[in-house]
Amino acid sequence: MKRYAGVFACILVYSVALAGTLLPARESRADALEDVQNRRAIRVAVPKDTPPFGSTNQYKALEGFDVSIARMISLELGVKLDMVPLDSGERIPALLNRHVDLVISSLGKNAERQKQIDFSQAYAPFYLGVFGAPNVSVRNAAELAGKSIAVLKGSIEDGELSKVAPASTNIKRFATEPEAVKSYLQGESTLLAAGNVLISAFSKEQVEASQLKIVLKDSPCFIGVNKNEPALLAKINAMLSRIKQNGMLNVNAQRWFKAPLPDSVLHSAIE
Repeated sequence: MKRYAGVFACILVYSVALAGTLLPARESRADALEDVQNRRAIRVAVPKDTPPFGSTNQYKALEGFDVSIARMISLELGVKLDMVPLDSGERIPALLNRHVDLVISSLGKNAERQKQIDFSQAYAPFYLGVFGAPNVSVRNAAELAGKSIAVLKGSIEDGELSKVAPASTNIKRFATEPEAVKSYLQGESTLLAAGNVLISAFSKEQVEASQLKIVLKDSPCFIGVNKNEPALLAKINAMLSRIKQNGMLNVNAQRWFKAPLPDSVLHSAIE
């Protein structure tokens, strides 16, 4: 019996050891910043058809505000940039699945997204406003009274304008955006309610003649980072703070949006 007991003990020890080798190993992974540095490349989700944030130019190369920010980050980290052009619905899943390291793609922040990922400080302007000629005095919503404003019917800007415009405001609603823009540019409407992205598509002369009067809705853009990646997020925020302070981000905004950065971006706190 003692002999058999010894055999059984050996079998038990061997079985336990074998079982240990067959158990799936716990995933061991460096943080995202270390991954990027080890890989010597950073994968960034960028927009592929959303000018001026990101789109393909005549030479089939990606360009735009977000693309330029992605390039700045790769230079900051001293690594190669691998841009991954994605549609808006693909951005966050690609980040969560770690197919990309960052999302720089006109990404807005809301409570639902904050449950999934972390965000940098604001880096790009995205807002709806009322625009008009420099000689038209409008300092607040009350001064819209009696003025004609062209807007796309049923749009978000239409809804926001309706909330604040005095009863005497002549809101001229158009079925298409080009019709609203035409009414404004031809002087049939004194003001235009639109997004800053639409205004950025105007010619230089049209932009200079279209000052922002009031903001209807402000929803700046943020860089998306996976949760629990403090080192990478800190690097991104440090760079953004620096290019805000030295003016580089504002120069970039002037190039792509044809307007300076609003305070909601330029003076945003680190999130």
